[in-house]
Amino acid sequence: MEKLQFVKQIKASPEKVWNILFGEKTYSLWTTPFAENSTVDTDWQKGSKAIFGDGTGNGMIARIKENIRNEYLSIEHLGEIKEGKEDYDNNWSGTLENYTLEATDGGTLLKIDMGVEDEWKPYFNETWPKALDKVAELAEA
Repeated sequence: MEKLQFVKQIKASPEKVWNILFGEKTYSLWTTPFAENSTVDTDWQKGSKAIFGDGTGNGMIARIKENIRNEYLSIEHLGEIKEGKEDYDNNWSGTLENYTLEATDGGTLLKIDMGVEDEWKPYFNETWPKALDKVAELAEA
């Protein structure tokens, strides 16, 4: 397991960036690089279950490990959804995906840290920058 980090300076307040990242209407917009029809089912509260879907019956099962509004959100991946069925016996269990928002003079420095298996590195190295560009586009509009 390797840790990857992606960083983006965004010309918007941490509150606005947070609302884009975790907003009901905006989440599926910025996550299209990961899955064209991405969805999330959660209330984003600490301890809550989160189901991330790709629109085809596949996705991820997670729980919100920490939520400090407008500053930090940590997602702990627990398993996968394959053809609509939950699978907790996989390499994702226990990996973290962390979002850190830091106020700067120019807006917000958004950092994404996540653990990934080697086989997934090329995918995330390609998709995260595209997703972060979309977050910036939406937040700066």
